[in-house]
Amino acid sequence: MKRVLLFVNRRFFVMGLFTSIFGLLLKPFNALAASKAGDASWSLSNADWRKRLSAPVYKVLREEGTEPPFSSLLNDEKRVGTFFCAGCDAPLFSSSTKFESGTGWPSFWDSLPNSIATKVDYKLIVPRTEYHCLRCGGHQGHVFNDGPRPTGKRYCNNGVALTFQPSN
Repeated sequence: MKRVLLFVNRRFFVMGLFTSIFGLLLKPFNALAASKAGDASWSLSNADWRKRLSAPVYKVLREEGTEPPFSSLLNDEKRVGTFFCAGCDAPLFSSSTKFESGTGWPSFWDSLPNSIATKVDYKLIVPRTEYHCLRCGGHQGHVFNDGPRPTGKRYCNNGVALTFQPSN
């Protein structure tokens, strides 16, 4: 039994190590993909972003942080309207695509056309698809393949990275 556990632990360690190294090798390509996300007029310095955003919003949008689950009021937002990037006010999601995922973060099954850009994230060793606002490049969250129909996607968004405007 000990040999089996040792083999399994070594196997996961080696797989994790390989994935991390592979991720580091791809980092320049991910940086290139992320650099294509963003309107040049929104290429602000870190100091300018810090002046523009609160500390929690800056941490998520500019440092790719994650807010605690169930901490956003937008998680329970049920009104008809549009969700915008908290950094540049670009429209990202329609309320018609929002659903209750049970994860603790606002979740959507689709984004608005031409609103986000994606890249691969290896921060947790296992590759995940991260997405950013196409206009300002601000980190929004991750997209997973466990969402509802019709797309089967779950755009798991940090609430502090969004603002909401109800329809009139």
